[in-house]
Amino acid sequence: MGDPMRFRTSAPQDTLEKMSDEDEVPVVKKARIFYGSLEEKEKQRLSREGISTSAKDAVKAGIEAGHINISSGESMEMEERVSERQAEVLAEFERRKRARQITVSTDDVEVKACLRALGEPITLFGEGPAERRERLRNILSVVGPDALKKSKKEDEKAKRTQDEYQQTWYHEGPSSLKEARIWLAKYSLPRAVERLDAARAQKEIPESTRTVKQQELHKTLRNVNNFCSQIGDDRPISHCQFSPNSKLLVTASWSGLCKLWKVPDCTLIRTLRGHNTNVGAISFHPQATLTLEESDVNMASCAADGSVKLWSLDSDEPVADIEGHSMRVARVAWHPSGRFLGTTCYDNSWRLWDLEAQEEILHQEGHSKGVHDLHFHPDGSLAGTGGLDAFARVWDLRTGRCIMFLEGHHNEIYSINFSPNGFHVATGSGDNTCKVWDLRHRRCMYTIPAHENLVSSVKFQPNDGHFLLTGAYDNTAKVWTHPGWSPLKTLAGHEGKVMGLDLSPDGQLIATCSYDRTFKLWMAE
Repeated sequence: MGDPMRFRTSAPQDTLEKMSDEDEVPVVKKARIFYGSLEEKEKQRLSREGISTSAKDAVKAGIEAGHINISSGESMEMEERVSERQAEVLAEFERRKRARQITVSTDDVEVKACLRALGEPITLFGEGPAERRERLRNILSVVGPDALKKSKKEDEKAKRTQDEYQQTWYHEGPSSLKEARIWLAKYSLPRAVERLDAARAQKEIPESTRTVKQQELHKTLRNVNNFCSQIGDDRPISHCQFSPNSKLLVTASWSGLCKLWKVPDCTLIRTLRGHNTNVGAISFHPQATLTLEESDVNMASCAADGSVKLWSLDSDEPVADIEGHSMRVARVAWHPSGRFLGTTCYDNSWRLWDLEAQEEILHQEGHSKGVHDLHFHPDGSLAGTGGLDAFARVWDLRTGRCIMFLEGHHNEIYSINFSPNGFHVATGSGDNTCKVWDLRHRRCMYTIPAHENLVSSVKFQPNDGHFLLTGAYDNTAKVWTHPGWSPLKTLAGHEGKVMGLDLSPDGQLIATCSYDRTFKLWMAE
């Protein structure tokens, strides 16, 4: 019998075995591929085989016909082409290799934070912590672990930029401001000492005696009634204030006129003409009618067109104009020394003017909306501002810093007033409440649900602060005890909203002015 037949099977060349993570990368074989002339090779073959001349002629004819390309003998190295599928497998192998080398936190919270930083969903439907961790590892193997570091660096840079933006910054002020601050410190410190000495002396009085005096005051206030009512203008009256000697009352109107009245008989003395639009406020100099001459600057007023004017008592025309405001000026207030004048403006700032140097020494920003009211501390060391942003601020005039931020009102603050005791400040707001703040504890100590409409004005008793007055757009003014904050008397009688009020320095009269174009005087019977 002959030899048995042998069969040999071979796998198809296109079949590619699956590669595991542990397989080695296949070695790529290189072959030498010729481009150009095969003339020498063909000659050698023909000489070996002894091909006839006719065959040579046939080859020559093929070359001439262009069927055989014979030129110079150039050659080059070329890698063997790898199939597309094999390239994908190699890339996947490399990715898995990188993934095994990446360290991923086992804390699920940190894994979620990393996914969020990379802009990926922090969780997928049905995904557990282990799957989420593996997904993060796979993402990092594609984008690279440096992507997470770059993302963290960008977040830190953005946070640092935001912190720098929120930092308080200072710029160098003029020398006149520095001199004014030193002057204010020398002025206010002795007054603070006097106030504290008076408080200690008051504390030495027996409590029973103080209680009796308080009860007598409350009894007097309960008997306060309307003493005089006077039509003050043909437009609403926006502001009123008593003179320091309690013998004069000045009113400001939306007609642009300010009028000087004699009290308590309410006879008109003089009409001050100078403003062309709504006058927001007019205020007496602290020494007007006391030590100042009538020809000196005794009053200051402001209007909605940004004008601020200074007045004397012997003329119906302004003595001087203060220029610099481009928007509505809501209030003017004199510093207790009489040297400085403060103005609040709807450009979100308030300003301090040195009338001796005749220049603006401070343009203070800090509110996010218009500043409506301003009041100075009795010592002259602090200034309180209330704004339409529902916040009030207390500023130290000696350093320029905001030392207290009064946050708690829900609507605009229309009035702010310091108590003569030096550590209480009251604010009236569009949320119908009056809040009393304690500067010592830096917090709101009491909220008075004062009125049924916005509170337009608040005022402590000017001498010892034993009671508080509030006026509101519910057509009434109210008297409150201090401390205790219980209502003593409601001053009702106006037919329109109460826009302003004041107490005479001698403690005898209360004045209210209203949208009904009248002002009224109130006195205890």
